[in-house]
Amino acid sequence: MSTAVSDQMVEKSFLQALNDAIAFSMRNDFRVIVLGEDIAGGAGQGTPLEGSMGGTFGVTKGLLEEFGKDRVRDTPISEAGITAATVGAAMAGLRPVLDLMWASFAPNCFDQILNQAAKLRFMSGGQAKIPLVIRMAVGGGLRAAAQHSDTLYPLFTHLPGLKVVVPATPAEASGLLIASINDDNPVVFLEHMALYRTTGLVPVNHEAMSLGKLGVLRPGTDLTIACVGQAALLGIEAAEILAIEGIDAEVISLRTLQPLDLDGLVACVSETQRLVIVEESPPRCSVSADIAASISELLFGKILAPIGRVNSAATPVPFSPPLEDAYLPSVAKIVNKCKVVLSAV
Repeated sequence: MSTAVSDQMVEKSFLQALNDAIAFSMRNDFRVIVLGEDIAGGAGQGTPLEGSMGGTFGVTKGLLEEFGKDRVRDTPISEAGITAATVGAAMAGLRPVLDLMWASFAPNCFDQILNQAAKLRFMSGGQAKIPLVIRMAVGGGLRAAAQHSDTLYPLFTHLPGLKVVVPATPAEASGLLIASINDDNPVVFLEHMALYRTTGLVPVNHEAMSLGKLGVLRPGTDLTIACVGQAALLGIEAAEILAIEGIDAEVISLRTLQPLDLDGLVACVSETQRLVIVEESPPRCSVSADIAASISELLFGKILAPIGRVNSAATPVPFSPPLEDAYLPSVAKIVNKCKVVLSAV
């Protein structure tokens, strides 16, 4: 469950870790291709392959120049069409990495994700493999308003046949993306927009992390704070505040929601006997609700307090900055929830 995978580390931004992971995978496997809207947009300024945008956030910037237009392709603004194309490319033997921009756009191609990518391996009796990674940006806090800020963790986790990956640190972004590209199953890879400019240590050897294994970001003995994606940074900050008051909180990054490392989570909570779950999707039918139900069943009579949950509010993401701040999980909300759980008899 440790996040340490190599003694040789280098500091990178979350965005650069993603870029390097894709480039590493493309250098090592000619079948890896990258498609998306505006990933090669702007090329032609200077020499024909200079000036590519690298997508909305610049994650794929520089790949066109290194790998050429046959492996780095701009697509039309048609989420349904490009998702269907990458499913077909994966079935034909390629390993596409699709930049779908925002998860808020996923409803436009939900049939292709639900009925094609997630099901074809099962419907073919295992004859068809779908080694496809669909990258999407998620999350609020950037004042992008309701139609560009959805955090749809439970929507994708609910679909059998998909793997769902949510990194929290640059090291996780690198290791989990490499593992996702290597996987023979379709992977929805969700990147919180607030993480792109964060920095951290990343192994220089581009070692893949196992899908389905959580990571302990901070050890602790009094309670476990289980976090999804960017919420892990809030969890660490909350744990540091709690430590001032003598409370020793463990913080874990779940890393993958499907498969979920339920055994690892049970092991952590069995030790601390208290659990708070933090994620950014709304509370009803959420990942936190699912995990709380599972832990309640598996550790019934063994935990010392009701499980606490910190989610976003059950509304679309507000555009007003004060309302958006109130809508989102926060360090203060996590600290308060931990104290409630610790005070329960």
